[in-house]
Amino acid sequence: QVQLKESGGGLVQAGGSLRLSCAASKRPIQTAMGWFRQAPGKEREFVAAISWTGSTTSYADSVKGRFTISTDTAKNTVALQMNSLKPEDTAVYYCTVAPRTTNLRDGQVDYWGQGTQVTVSS
Repeated sequence: QVQLKESGGGLVQAGGSLRLSCAASKRPIQTAMGWFRQAPGKEREFVAAISWTGSTTSYADSVKGRFTISTDTAKNTVALQMNSLKPEDTAVYYCTVAPRTTNLRDGQVDYWGQGTQVTVSS
């Protein structure tokens, strides 16, 4: 079993930046890691995914060009650099792992972190 721990959330003004990080307790056998988010009163939605090697990435249309996902295989971590933040990006962000980026994008994931709150003020 893999434990996932997110960090880096917080409060930021619109137009600002935040960097989220997720540390896995060990190298997962799954080959993809990524992020989902859930805003109050809304369903959890896909944000970004990356293959463990970093060769494949996938983004939700709503964050393309603003968010960048990356991995550090030496540290078993995945990061999400979020720029040009908007109030609609306010949500709890969850780290996850899945067999492939396509599985992750479809919500077919194996483990979830506990989440980290991101709040963007207008």
